[in-house]
Amino acid sequence: MAQKRIAIIGDGGWGTTLALLLNNKGYNCILWGAFPAYARTVEKSRINKKFLPGVRLPRNIRVTGDLREIKGSDYYILAVPCQYLRGILKRIRFIAKKPIVSVVKGIETSSLLQPSEIVEKALGPVRLAVLSGPTIAYEVVRGIPTTCVIASHDRALALELQALFSSERFRVYTSDDIVGVELGGALKNIIAIAAGISDGMGFGTNTKSA
Repeated sequence: MAQKRIAIIGDGGWGTTLALLLNNKGYNCILWGAFPAYARTVEKSRINKKFLPGVRLPRNIRVTGDLREIKGSDYYILAVPCQYLRGILKRIRFIAKKPIVSVVKGIETSSLLQPSEIVEKALGPVRLAVLSGPTIAYEVVRGIPTTCVIASHDRALALELQALFSSERFRVYTSDDIVGVELGGALKNIIAIAAGISDGMGFGTNTKSA
């Protein structure tokens, strides 16, 4: 069986971490970054100093700033900031023919649309799933046990992607609640900041859990 080729669109900390996770499972991964000069630096140095410093990338993970190189992949993972997602999708309409996984967190400020809604407006009907959860890039890279959820209205796709991402230390659950999973990812940092403020003011556990 031919090795699956996975393109990760976005060379931030989480995109780079997912490339490492999937590479460790034996998949052929290519990591695209929006700034070609920086992508060339990472490709040469094997370290993403800006977004995942101290973590070395294996030679078989290709890093590029050229979108032509990601064509022909079996899966596409969207890992770009939410506010830039719409603009990037206009440049990669060719990905609509293959399964797409969005790990984009947030809500577009100009439209208040969720990432999955932006994808569907830009590309039309696609095989789409979203992956989110309390996932810290450095902990995943270090092999600390992590859980997350992948949501899709396509049950077969959710199960397919569950198998794709799951490992001994990265447990993936499935759901059909795309809206809930995306909102959870968008709101978790806001809740964490509020909980931190409450803790710093000495308000205790009752206030944080209210």
